[in-house]
Order: sequence, then structure tokens, then C-alpha cells
Amino acid sequence: MNHILLTGMSATGKSAIVRELITRGYRAVDLDTPEWSEWVNVDSADVLTPAEGKDWVWREDRVRALLSEDHNDILFISGCAENMENLYPLIDKIILLSTPLELVMQRLKARSSDSYGSTDAERNKISELVATVEPMLRQAAHHEIDTSGPLKVTVDEILKLASEPMAS
Repeated sequence: MNHILLTGMSATGKSAIVRELITRGYRAVDLDTPEWSEWVNVDSADVLTPAEGKDWVWREDRVRALLSEDHNDILFISGCAENMENLYPLIDKIILLSTPLELVMQRLKARSSDSYGSTDAERNKISELVATVEPMLRQAAHHEIDTSGPLKVTVDEILKLASEPMAS
């Protein structure tokens, strides 16, 4: 089994990359959906959350079951949640997707009004999280890819990294 986590902050292209991987015939799952993640109440003093007193976390039982399925092909999962490190033992490679903050903000402004990041308050919070959370993601990642270029090029780079054996 080859499990690859594509992680990164909001608007780095995780969902678009998953869609492109699926189009190319790969098995890929976007964990940033209600099927795989949920809002939970947290201490309002926790500043590493996307909303005051709320955090978006993986449904660990479901994600663990997904990662435990028998399959011989690559499984790409994408998402970013505070509890994802609990599942790192089931993940073979972590690829951080990053984008310059200015482009993140442009992408967020282009989202529909009902999407996360569509309000000024949410964009301000995302800017804070890029400064605080992204460095932690970088420490856990095996690779980092700048997603500011064309989607096709980004996915080609991901597939190249996916085919490389893990360094010992």
C-alpha cells in the first residue's frame, strides 16, 4: 500500500488536485468534506482553529478504515486537520502544498459566498493560520510543492514524488 497525504492551508489547491488525480485514473479522496471531517467544539482560547471555539477535524474512525482497506495501488488523501497526525503511522508520504499568501487570498476571494474563506474575517484567520500552522506542516512533510503554477504541472510533480521510494 502506498498512502500519500496532500496537505496544506486553505486555497493551496488540494481539492482541485484530487479532482485532477481522479480524472487521470488515480484513487484520491478529499477529506475536507462532511463525509470525512466534522466541526467540533474546542476551547475558545485555541488560536490554531479555523473558527473561534470550533475546529474542523477528521473523523478518525472513517479515515482509519479508508487507510486500512486492502488495495495495491496508490491512495492519495488530501486535507488538513489538527488531529491528522494521529494517522501519520498509516501514511507513507506527506506532501505539503504551499502557495504565496497573496495568491491564497486571490483564490479565496474567487470562491463562492458560501465557501470557507469567503468573508474578510475568515480570510484574516486563514492569513494567521498560514503564519502559524504552515511551518508545523512543513516540519512533518517529506516534500513541499509550490502550487502557484498550472494544475497539470503540480499534479505531474506530485506523481513523480509518489513514484519515488521513501528515503530511509
